[in-house]
Amino acid sequence: MKRRDATLALLVAPLSAAFAQQPARVARIGYLSHPTRESVERGVTAFVARLAQLGWVEGRNLVIEYRWAEGDAARLPALARELVDRRVDLIVAPAGVAALAAKQATTTIPIVMIFPFDPVGMGLVSDLRRPGGNVTGTTFAPGRELVGKQLQLLKEALPGLVRVGLLRNPTDPGWSQQQAAL
Repeated sequence: MKRRDATLALLVAPLSAAFAQQPARVARIGYLSHPTRESVERGVTAFVARLAQLGWVEGRNLVIEYRWAEGDAARLPALARELVDRRVDLIVAPAGVAALAAKQATTTIPIVMIFPFDPVGMGLVSDLRRPGGNVTGTTFAPGRELVGKQLQLLKEALPGLVRVGLLRNPTDPGWSQQQAAL
């Protein structure tokens, strides 16, 4: 969880760059999340704290418009459109499915994705080195080849391993890509 907290905190760079020349302006971030707020509270707290360290304080020069799908991916497109209609300056999408909904809702508002499995395969970006378009961010895996390698390393670390179970979110478009890589 600490890596996720750190990643959320680091993803404020696009906001800082966008408003570096306009310190008096109130920035508006849209935060589009698939799970409940309670399930990701630590990451959200770290994100808001890092923003404050960089001078972006809610209620002073920053407004964060939170949208929670409460685990229902079908709600994400409407929530993403809401953020676009609210004219946010940046959308933070901490899941591949949220980033996809945001990308489908806008081609002009910058979108910061966090941890999609295969952003190229999902159609979020054209290339990891040069994402193009309005989507940027991080990924926890560079693609299909790493999933097989992770399983190989697990087998090497636990030579007697016979069976591995995986928990999955069936609404996450990256799951089928992960499963195919196994």
